[in-house]
Amino acid sequence: MKKVKAVLAKMRPREEVGRLRRQLIAEQVADLSAIDRRLKDVNRQIRVLVASTPTGLTRLYGVGPVNTARILGEVGDVARFRTRHHFASYNGTAPTDWGSGGTAVPRVNTKGNRKLNHAIHMAAITQIRNDTAGRAYYRRKIAEGKTEKEAIRALKRRISDAIYRQLVEDAGLEMAPGGQVGTTLQSSVTGPTPDAGSSERPQPGPDTKVTRLVASA
Repeated sequence: MKKVKAVLAKMRPREEVGRLRRQLIAEQVADLSAIDRRLKDVNRQIRVLVASTPTGLTRLYGVGPVNTARILGEVGDVARFRTRHHFASYNGTAPTDWGSGGTAVPRVNTKGNRKLNHAIHMAAITQIRNDTAGRAYYRRKIAEGKTEKEAIRALKRRISDAIYRQLVEDAGLEMAPGGQVGTTLQSSVTGPTPDAGSSERPQPGPDTKVTRLVASA
């Protein structure tokens, strides 16, 4: 933005059309600067709010304050999800079965919560671009013969599991070795279960009938 302003300051058009063009550009730059200031202010507010929330999600690489706020807002009460597999189905990182009268075959899940899926995708891209265990995992999948998209999907599922474990820990729930939610020890830090009537609810949605399942070892 500074470079644009510097170039604009050097512009001295003589004709009327040129002066009008410069004025329009200046107005657009002013609008963009105002939007940029507003975005910085919103991000600052989000960082403050997330810092005041007792969650460990920000410890996960690639899950910053904005992603954390999005995840907490979309998930609500993590006890809605019986297992990490159920959570992955909800956010679209688990494949869905498709078939027509024959054997069902797995395919990419496009019906999951897209806001959650996007947050997980951004975390995956951040990990791949930096020297992390996520990038090593991604490269290992490529070496195994996976395509880039398949490797990213595998990493996203791994991140989904890590997010689920952290949310369960934050909520004070116990988790069985198989990734199954256990007995509630304290109230969820994310608040009460949100309205499940959202148009973005995937299929299958959270099973609210089994929100407090006692885990077996």
